[in-house]
Amino acid sequence: MRVLAAMSGGVDSAVAAARLVDAGHDVVGVHLALAEDPVTLRAGARGCCSLEDSGDARRVADLLGIPFYVWDFSERFRAEVVDDFIDSYARGETPNPCLRCNERIKFQALLERGLALGFDAVATGHYALVDDDGRLRRAGDQAKDQSYVLGVLDRRQLAHSLFPIGDTEKPQIRAEAAARGITIANKPDSTDICFIPDGDTQAFLGRHIPRRPGAIVDGATGRTLAEHDGVDAFTIGQRKGLGLPGPAPDGKPRYVTGMDVSTGTVTVGARADLDVGVLHVDRAVWLDGTGEDTGTAQPPASFSAEVQVRAHGRPVPCTVAWTAPVDAGTGVGGAFTCTLSEPLSGVAPGQAAVLYRPDADGDVVLGSGTITSTEPAR
Repeated sequence: MRVLAAMSGGVDSAVAAARLVDAGHDVVGVHLALAEDPVTLRAGARGCCSLEDSGDARRVADLLGIPFYVWDFSERFRAEVVDDFIDSYARGETPNPCLRCNERIKFQALLERGLALGFDAVATGHYALVDDDGRLRRAGDQAKDQSYVLGVLDRRQLAHSLFPIGDTEKPQIRAEAAARGITIANKPDSTDICFIPDGDTQAFLGRHIPRRPGAIVDGATGRTLAEHDGVDAFTIGQRKGLGLPGPAPDGKPRYVTGMDVSTGTVTVGARADLDVGVLHVDRAVWLDGTGEDTGTAQPPASFSAEVQVRAHGRPVPCTVAWTAPVDAGTGVGGAFTCTLSEPLSGVAPGQAAVLYRPDADGDVVLGSGTITSTEPAR
């Protein structure tokens, strides 16, 4: 099989590429240049896709004896991920840029080019599994599981995706890299948002979204408690840095429970006000099938599942009801609601809702979508 190995410069993708070579595949390594002005060095574990990372990936490819290329996807990354991130915040949403990067860059733009060049699959160092029936499952290392951020892939993308390290725990990956002579065996994992390497998201947004000052309002009484300089400095569930003179009259902390970006109004309330019982989701992807040629099945009108709304969040049992059908050929599109069996706290529009079916061999990803609104827990 001709495989295009996406090599980020980290230890996970390095070992993934090495395992593909060992398995006898025809492997070509590619590093994606995503930053229009990449920094020369990382700051510890912050960020990724730097010149340093590109050099690390090239050295691994040389060690493995495989061809290596750097492909410049910076313009598409800017349009599909960075601008989407800014636009989502401007709408008062809470986006996940890593999820969008997987969806639109690594498994759309990269896969499109790879297939056009005659490759059979794209491989990455993600911690997830694709079983013999083509179903996406949680990784063997639950602490590192990345099936959540891969739940946005459609059936065709998944049919051409390989995750060679999904059955292995991270300490074993580092040990394997060291045994292979890979010098980045102990390189820190990247953290934070790659295009905000200093970690200051609010400062980044402030450079791209005009300030929208407004009022901080008590959700229970409607009383204005304070004025703020910009609504983009707040997120649903936020407790610190609200700029309020003190806690609520009952002595308990206040939390951001809602935002209206059109007026700049930030609503605050009690911890219990964050609990939601229903999720409304659109831009759905339905994956429950086997491989590329099974895209004709519609999901059941209603069924039980588990839903996860954060990358390492706790899955919660729910009842799923479809409110708009997916495309029968692709499994993409449509909308659904999740009625939760127990409340989730601090869920914001823009987050992904990924559906799972519990399984002894690793929970199966059924599909996903983007949360548009919620209803309070009753």
